[in-house]
Amino acid sequence: MAPSIIDARRIAAIRRKLLTWYDAHRRDLPWRKTGDPYRVWLSEMMLQQTQVATVIPYYERFVSRWPTVAELAAAPLDDVLHAWAGLGYYARARNLHKAARMVAEAFDGAFPDGVDDLLRLPGVGRYSAGAIASIAFGKKASVVDGNVARVLARLFVIDADVRAGAGRDMAWELADALVSPRRPGDFNQAVMELGATVCLPGESARCLTCPLRVECGAAETGRTAELPIRTKKTRILHETHVVVAVERAGRWLMIRRPEGGLWGGLWEMPSAVAANAQIRQCAKKWMEGSGLKGVELDKAPFLRFKHQLTHRAIEFVCFAGRIEAKGTVIDRAARWCSIDEIGTIGISRAMMRIVEALPVDVKRV
Repeated sequence: MAPSIIDARRIAAIRRKLLTWYDAHRRDLPWRKTGDPYRVWLSEMMLQQTQVATVIPYYERFVSRWPTVAELAAAPLDDVLHAWAGLGYYARARNLHKAARMVAEAFDGAFPDGVDDLLRLPGVGRYSAGAIASIAFGKKASVVDGNVARVLARLFVIDADVRAGAGRDMAWELADALVSPRRPGDFNQAVMELGATVCLPGESARCLTCPLRVECGAAETGRTAELPIRTKKTRILHETHVVVAVERAGRWLMIRRPEGGLWGGLWEMPSAVAANAQIRQCAKKWMEGSGLKGVELDKAPFLRFKHQLTHRAIEFVCFAGRIEAKGTVIDRAARWCSIDEIGTIGISRAMMRIVEALPVDVKRV
């Protein structure tokens, strides 16, 4: 049932004005040129917490390499992780591969068209299910992401945090009431587009060009900059990661990270989290516990840099080391790779930077 702050006249006006604006101003994005459920799903998975400009080249490479969900399902996970490298939030890539296999096996290669069945796919949540059902199948399903929540908080002056609790519930209730039954996919994309290009955060909002400015409670009351309300700031973790680039006869030791957690399932040079006062000692301790013997570790790091993630600030301190004997690494998936081979496996953007900075005289061994 629609909340008391919205009535049939207002719903009709918002739908009409927003769809008219969207028809005239929507961005020319590659996934909007098709109704293929596979491509709609792929774009939604990539767009989670990632900007459109960053996603476009990845999306185009994926659909060029794997034009169908069946081909993606048949691809080795390492190939998918490598193609995803640099896009971040790598659990999305693992879920992407799992979901493709589920579509191929449990749904006979055809994407389900209902929200409930879409929610069974790994990596698909309430927002993604609504987006896919409405855009690809024309189902009357709503969406609420960060952009949509901001639009709704301002339109209806929601004095609660729309990210959680009662505020989030109200945002979904409003989204359910507003979505157009005639053009649900276009309406949902229109709200997202408005939040991404016009109803921007803080004082960046472009209220004078907004098609809903007459309907907007925040614009009327001068509260645009303060909405949506944020009741709790996310704590940023600060960490120091020590990386040891171990070289043996022109090849580098790479180990696969555990599937869960940061950069799960990707390959990296050996690393560990350390206190600043114990950086080199941490590197030596890792090697001692790994089974590697006789590693000559440089006294000074060849690279230090800071890498910012959404909720984590990491300083990388990178040492080079060499080993003559074969050595082993216990209890971890490991392999020795040439520089060219490293370029073909899934590694994070931070690890790419480390590989590119390896000492020149060592890289050319």
